[in-house]
Amino acid sequence: MIPTLAGVHHLKLPVSDLTRSIDWYRTRLGYVVGIEFHEQGILMGVALHHSAGGPMLGLRRDPEKAAAAAGFDYFSIGVPDKTALEALAANLANLGESHAGVHFATIGWILPELHDPDGHEIRFYTVESHTELGDHPLVVTEARETAQ
Repeated sequence: MIPTLAGVHHLKLPVSDLTRSIDWYRTRLGYVVGIEFHEQGILMGVALHHSAGGPMLGLRRDPEKAAAAAGFDYFSIGVPDKTALEALAANLANLGESHAGVHFATIGWILPELHDPDGHEIRFYTVESHTELGDHPLVVTEARETAQ
């Protein structure tokens, strides 16, 4: 039996400086704090929510794990279409954030190489597709080299 699932509930990242990360996700992507997690009187984590459809995002103060996780793209945040992705890329650039720009990717368009203050790579991928998946797996060889 295949279980019934309902998408991703939330994503969680370790961060070294919770205040700095909250501010970055607020000013760059529009997230706001919905839940605070305190332990022994210290703010240790937050759950951020997004009013325009972004996934809930948890941030947990853990400097060692944040350093170990830096540079890896754990997830891609969905964006409706290429136009919205291009607008996001322009807004991030206007805020002084470096990224690789919008690129044709395997089944949609991608905006890679945005990094949060701890160096986690945040990627955005369109929900709109230019290629549909069929009954057989789509085989991709050297995805990064092909995209360039």
